[in-house]
Amino acid sequence: MRSDDERILTTLADSLSAGESPWLCTIISAYGSSPRPVGSMVAIAANGEQTGSISGGCVEEALIADLLNGQYPHRAPTFVEYGVSAEDNEKLGLPCGGRLNIAVQRLTPLDLPWIQQALARLERRAVSRRIVDLQHGETTLVEVEQFESLQQTADTLRHCFGPRSRLLLVGAGQLAACIASLALAMDYEVLLTDSRDWALKQWQGPPVEKILGLPDDVVRERAGDRLSAVMTLSHDPRVDDMALMEALESDAWYVGALGSLRTTEKRRERLATLGLSPEAIARLHAPIGLSIGSKTPMEIAVSVMAEVTQLRRTVS
Repeated sequence: MRSDDERILTTLADSLSAGESPWLCTIISAYGSSPRPVGSMVAIAANGEQTGSISGGCVEEALIADLLNGQYPHRAPTFVEYGVSAEDNEKLGLPCGGRLNIAVQRLTPLDLPWIQQALARLERRAVSRRIVDLQHGETTLVEVEQFESLQQTADTLRHCFGPRSRLLLVGAGQLAACIASLALAMDYEVLLTDSRDWALKQWQGPPVEKILGLPDDVVRERAGDRLSAVMTLSHDPRVDDMALMEALESDAWYVGALGSLRTTEKRRERLATLGLSPEAIARLHAPIGLSIGSKTPMEIAVSVMAEVTQLRRTVS
């Protein structure tokens, strides 16, 4: 589940297609406080322009200077460590004690086919694992069912590319608008569905794809995979329950429903009478969001996205 992957791979493909030799840099390991997780990448074009981030600070600045000076010209990965000393941490902007081990690889036209293949798989929401030969830099790409953590062996580096996380909001209300704003800022692909045409026409949230239709059909067609989350927010059981019945029996990794404790208890009873198994009903996150005393729509949205972020870390 790495939301920058498509953007980074597109930058690399464009650069290679233009006859350039860009660099792909990947965090292999991190120690102490780290600003970005293991597996984070940055693509650096031949002119030094970057896409993605490995530190959010001055590591990129120092790295780009070294790249442009010809320090890392090889297709086979070179391993570089930043933050070895306190002086490095202060100069590079790393948190106290933080260290990053980065694989730096200069790509050639031989890498364009696997990058294009990875982009094609992202387009159909499939996950790819790249296997890099550490001696020669050759990359093999295989399709896998789900995202896997980065692994390094004596001979290879194994790292997955995944599509953007998709968030389907059911019910075009004020809370959905707030959640959509936060989710877009967090780089989710946000879809909005409602069976009520007037509700979609009165949408006052950010620009997202709006889908008019029966919610169970939309869940089945657009948000039933392992990289999707579904939230029901309409306040109308006739709308929400249809979506939940489909979502709870799908592969969607997160299914949440708005409502009080009393509303949630009634919803669980209804779902049981509609034929959902106890195992499926147990997957429901409700009431949606973390208990932080939120009252306003934006406060509730913060609690909801905080819960999703917390849970996402356990499945990514």
